[in-house]
Amino acid sequence: MFSSLREKNFRYFWIGQCISVMGTWIQRTAQTWLVYQMTKSAFLVGLLSACQFLPILGLTLVAGSLIDRHPKRRILMITQAGFLVLGVIMTVIVMTGVVQYWMVLAIALGYGVLQSFDTPTRQSFVVELVGRKNLMNGISLNSTIFNLAKIAGPSLAGLLMVKFSVGICFLVDAISYLAVLGGLFLIKQTKVVATPSKKRLWADVKDGLKYVWSHAGIRMSAELMLIVSTLNFNNNVIIPIYANQVLGGGADIYANLLSATGIGSLAAAFLMSYLSRFGLQRNIYLWVAVGTAGLQAAMFFVRSYPLAMVMMVLIGFCNMIFLNQSNASFQFDIPNELRGRIMSVYVLLNQGTTPVGSIYVGSVMDALTGLWGFPSCGILALVLLVPVLLANRQLVGHWLHPNLKES
Repeated sequence: MFSSLREKNFRYFWIGQCISVMGTWIQRTAQTWLVYQMTKSAFLVGLLSACQFLPILGLTLVAGSLIDRHPKRRILMITQAGFLVLGVIMTVIVMTGVVQYWMVLAIALGYGVLQSFDTPTRQSFVVELVGRKNLMNGISLNSTIFNLAKIAGPSLAGLLMVKFSVGICFLVDAISYLAVLGGLFLIKQTKVVATPSKKRLWADVKDGLKYVWSHAGIRMSAELMLIVSTLNFNNNVIIPIYANQVLGGGADIYANLLSATGIGSLAAAFLMSYLSRFGLQRNIYLWVAVGTAGLQAAMFFVRSYPLAMVMMVLIGFCNMIFLNQSNASFQFDIPNELRGRIMSVYVLLNQGTTPVGSIYVGSVMDALTGLWGFPSCGILALVLLVPVLLANRQLVGHWLHPNLKES
């Protein structure tokens, strides 16, 4: 289950990210709650999330080409230093009491620009640290970082906000980036994967898109991600409004619900880490794509806190397996010289679709209350998944029954 951690470089990277991503989840939780308390508007919370991920739509594909041309460790050091600076700025404006909504949006845009380069770089850097043999395990263990953080981060943020202030959360986030920078400094690579190219950036981008489109398995994963990532990964927007309007709770209930999704995600990450020895689990992949949409549709009937906690665990479990197998589908058996570009498509679908989903669900909740946040996303996702699965029914049959020949 932990074979990738035998690699010293991956251990440095993994431990540094454990601390840094914890800070990121503390920051996200506090930022969302701060904006909701400032505005009392689900739409403006959705707009905040959209601003943080909007730059990914315009920059990530170009970033993928640059990632393939330059050492990934160097790119990560630049992006993490940038996150540190933004964290310090956010801490200062909140603690001095000058913070305004537009300032939070501007900083969110800055985070989005850095994420456009940071996320695909991190995703494509794993194989350089663990090798192809341990790639599946490395992907799964890398996922555990985010899920450990999703459990502890919101809970710690809720504690800090209740006991101290929102500003302390942003200070903790800023300090946490020092850990990942320290880990990157300690990494010593004997072979750096970087392919200088004389082509125009757009020509390199087209090569990556062409590869994704010409491989049926990756293309279908992209189609599934386009629907599920847009509609079923809006927890940060939905949960604070759901916690307040449906459950009648405050920051503590909001943080606990977020942590519950993290518990489900962590359980899924450990399961997929164990199953990584058997390769891609595409039958499970299809079931969780439909399952996460179905669970969110069923949230219309959930009005009690204990049941909501159980549902959040199940939703987190399905979401994590879906992302894990999507990541593996994109990375499995692809050429290293295209890895940055192919993973930039993955990040575009995973995070670049967030602005659409965030604004959609924020508008729905403003019009129909927080009870409709999850169901409006789940029902629409189920409707859209049907034609995708029917159009790819031969591939679906092969994924569900891998022992049969794919026609």
